[in-house]
Amino acid sequence: MFDINGGEFLVILLVAVIVIGPKRLPAYAEQLARYTKQARHYLADARRRVDAELGDEVKDIDWEALDPRRYDPRRIVRDALLDGEPAPAGSRAAAAAGGAGAAARASRAAPPAPTSLPPDVPAPFDDEAT
Repeated sequence: MFDINGGEFLVILLVAVIVIGPKRLPAYAEQLARYTKQARHYLADARRRVDAELGDEVKDIDWEALDPRRYDPRRIVRDALLDGEPAPAGSRAAAAAGGAGAAARASRAAPPAPTSLPPDVPAPFDDEAT
């Protein structure tokens, strides 16, 4: 969660000693340790209850693969625009998809020529458009 190196930890400890004082520091450290143990107990208990209620089907899920921080937005947009199966990186299909993506971008660059309606036909209207 937090990446604290040794120097940062020493600065935090020094500030705590100065602000809290050496007489009250052991009591606060004991209280912090107690709260940390309670939090770990609550998290472990919650994980056990979730696993028990969801059953064996959920135990096989790779939660790391579903982490949104692992997704590349450029790949998601490219795949959505190409409407095809994503090609593995480094393959000939990926290189072809890159070329197809450039062709798709070029075809979208030029807007279609406007079509005219006869004078007595009303323009189309979409009730559900936002």
